[in-house]
Amino acid sequence: MTAPTGTTEAVLACGEVRTCLLPSFQPLDIRAAAHLLRLRPDERVRTSERPNLYALSPDTLTGVDCRLPTSNGAKLRAVGTIAARAALTEGRVLQTTAHFRAPAAGPDQRQPWGHYLVRPGVVEPLGRMPERSVAQGTLTGGRPGELDIGHIADGLLTRILRHPLLDQQVPFTSRHTRLRWAALRAPEGEGPSMVRFVLAEEDLRTVELRVPATVRPSAVVGLCEDLALHDWLLTTVVRMLDGSRLGSLEGPAAVLALRPAVDHLLHLWMPRARVDRALGPLWEVLEQHPGFSRQWQTLVQRIRDQLALQAIPLLREALASR
Repeated sequence: MTAPTGTTEAVLACGEVRTCLLPSFQPLDIRAAAHLLRLRPDERVRTSERPNLYALSPDTLTGVDCRLPTSNGAKLRAVGTIAARAALTEGRVLQTTAHFRAPAAGPDQRQPWGHYLVRPGVVEPLGRMPERSVAQGTLTGGRPGELDIGHIADGLLTRILRHPLLDQQVPFTSRHTRLRWAALRAPEGEGPSMVRFVLAEEDLRTVELRVPATVRPSAVVGLCEDLALHDWLLTTVVRMLDGSRLGSLEGPAAVLALRPAVDHLLHLWMPRARVDRALGPLWEVLEQHPGFSRQWQTLVQRIRDQLALQAIPLLREALASR
């Protein structure tokens, strides 16, 4: 995690990702997606169509001057800017992310805002920073008066969801999820590692990482957004199946219960499609435990089996009528 020229090297990066279904009955095409995510007139929205439709907004900055969250309750003032951005996948799944990185130490006195504005996405402590305590404090959630990056991510999400381009209709019901992450600098000579991935609450996940200094900060953000996207897909399909009463439904009713997953979600599963190669191995940890792709394939097979079971009687009727 390298810092901009003229700053102390960052030893900690933290962020929070909000993920939800876009309130639009039809998925947005790539032009509409770019229009939705045009958060700044001076920078364009980046778009791509391979391996799937994807749009990424430019960063917006929010100035902060407050205490950093710490696990031991220590009061540590910090000043700087929080970077936030939004992404839309296949015109259907919307994500907003707020994040910052911080050096091990900053100036003892607050500097003029110009000092911080030339360091976008950097928050500097006044004095030395206990990076592990701040990482744990961020993951567990701050106290009143401390930096709340989730609030910034949520504010950007609310702004986008109110866009007049959206018709506020959804093809199925779902919930928002939150992924809160902290990445400490890995010891010299060590590769990236995932210390823990925790389902903290019904809609909250926390991730602690160790990342070499050579890895770009944007790569860490991209990894966490990819993780949040696929966690949302898993969570949504699990809830969809649990609430569909498949065992008691037959024929058209069963097919209608499964159709949203088939039409809108199953084709979105593409782990690591946009993850930096340096961080790709971290997905292997998730494949082993809790086993993301294994669980996804089980869900997909369950949906296919149910569709096949419902198709058998219809096929028999069609053959009998000949």
